[in-house]
Amino acid sequence: MSNPFQNTPAARLIADRVRDLSHRKTQAEIAAEAGFTNANMMSLLKSGKNKVPLDRVPSLAKALEMDPALLMRIALDQAVGVTAAKAITDIFGSPVTENERGWLTELREVSDNTDPRLTARSRAALRGVFGK
Repeated sequence: MSNPFQNTPAARLIADRVRDLSHRKTQAEIAAEAGFTNANMMSLLKSGKNKVPLDRVPSLAKALEMDPALLMRIALDQAVGVTAAKAITDIFGSPVTENERGWLTELREVSDNTDPRLTARSRAALRGVFGK
């Protein structure tokens, strides 16, 4: 069986989360929590043999103890050739994580909700925060 989604960010992220949770949960337990009837589904997702089913993102994110918006964004990226996934991102944009919403809330507060433009100076300051 080929691995068409091998080394995608989704496959790597799922593998990392399964590894990080391995001291508390088995892959089979994660699969069951996510609602997969096939306990081997986590292996298929980690290896890239299967792509992340978009309808399972909320339950899978909960089972993996991660932000569902992050998993949805990565799953949509993995599903690039899928017309529905492209339509979703074209219409609604990229899903925003809880952490990103925190940044946005802070930006709105410090700017007094003035909708500031991203200038070269503000971009450089933000990149400086992350050492870029």
